[in-house]
Amino acid sequence: MTAVPTTAEDVRAAVERELPGVLATLKDHVAIPSVSADPGRDDQVRASADFVAAQLRSLGAAEVTISSVDGGKPAVIAHFPAPAGQPTVCLYAHHDVQPEGDRSLWDTGDPFVQTQVGERVFGRGVADDKGGLAMHLAALRAFGGKPPVGVTLFIEGEEEVGSPTLRALLDKHRDELASDVFVIGDSGNWEVGVPAFTNTLRGLAEAYVELRTIDHALHSGMFGGLVPDALTAICRLLATLHDEQGNVAVEGLHTAPTPDVDYPEDRVRRESAILDGVQLIGEGPYTERIWAKPSITVVGLDATPVDKASNTLWPVAKAKISMRLAPGQDAADAQQKLIKHLEDHVPWGAQLTVTGGETGNPSVVPFDGPYAEAARSAFTDAWGTEPVFMGQGGSIPMIADFAEAYPDATILVTGVCDPDSRPHGSNESLHLGDFGRAAVGEALLLLNCSAITA
Repeated sequence: MTAVPTTAEDVRAAVERELPGVLATLKDHVAIPSVSADPGRDDQVRASADFVAAQLRSLGAAEVTISSVDGGKPAVIAHFPAPAGQPTVCLYAHHDVQPEGDRSLWDTGDPFVQTQVGERVFGRGVADDKGGLAMHLAALRAFGGKPPVGVTLFIEGEEEVGSPTLRALLDKHRDELASDVFVIGDSGNWEVGVPAFTNTLRGLAEAYVELRTIDHALHSGMFGGLVPDALTAICRLLATLHDEQGNVAVEGLHTAPTPDVDYPEDRVRRESAILDGVQLIGEGPYTERIWAKPSITVVGLDATPVDKASNTLWPVAKAKISMRLAPGQDAADAQQKLIKHLEDHVPWGAQLTVTGGETGNPSVVPFDGPYAEAARSAFTDAWGTEPVFMGQGGSIPMIADFAEAYPDATILVTGVCDPDSRPHGSNESLHLGDFGRAAVGEALLLLNCSAITA
């Protein structure tokens, strides 16, 4: 039997020994299309939860349960009890994934077949967030299922649909999940070869807009120039959401302090794949625009498709608006400000209906205390360079739920993604070198935490 590692050198060697097997496990997990947004794949989400539970049982977890509440998706909770006097670390990931989208856009073919190309493996979920779970498995396997601290795993099954029952799950399992440290393995790193901890995340507020101008469709030759069509009206309304520079024009929204991280324009343009000649929008440092200021995107528009269009004034048009919120902004209040802006800017007396959608508060994640310093040291050793402290333009509202449920715990937000991982899009990928470094970093974190009395 291989000895349980007790030094940093032993831990690194143990993780590297386990990586091929972990990547094979990841491949099997990717093959399960656990798309939580598709009710037709509920059986696959359950199969994914069963797969996760089996992996944790095989590692010798003292207790493994699959839990759901109020019709929510299944989460997996497992416990490796703390040795006497040791703290407990909760490792979070989620096993559900985004829909694969248009399969023809995947360069490697079937998105649910993990495929290696050079230094990357491709497939839906390899980075977001089955790769995060694989990072946890690598650390636990390195210790032979006997980590030097207590470890609880909470592997959620509905993060990709906004974690609608997470609060209820936390209430149901509050005592079981209570830990000194929470490692949220669902974020990313600054760039390939450079680790990061996320300490601010923008929030989210959605709105669904319906605009009506006439009772029924009309011939555009007979009434065009006199009667407004709904599509033109909604275009004018949506255009009021930004000023000429592309700054959000909704009044009363918050801007947070800007992280001191350099993000040069050439890198912005390369990583965003913005087309030549297209201007970047907004004002201020680039990191401020994507981490510390609000943004508004029209993510959907219902109107007549071009191939079905006729010379007609259409009576109704619809849009879905997604608004990201700076840390410090209350999501519900921001949503009401967005709705008021829309109501105040309706063109030509059109009839407007606005329905609020999902909201999620932004988060500020403090990085202080002995466990945070243990994490900083672990990541520096594993990656060979100091971690960057960065914001996150996307929203992970459940982090605010964890912070509220466990206010005295240290929360660390990291992950396995890099700027070219393309989570949610086609050709999602995981950089193998960074995955290995992330796994070593987490294993070293567990070892470092064992030197801190609970």
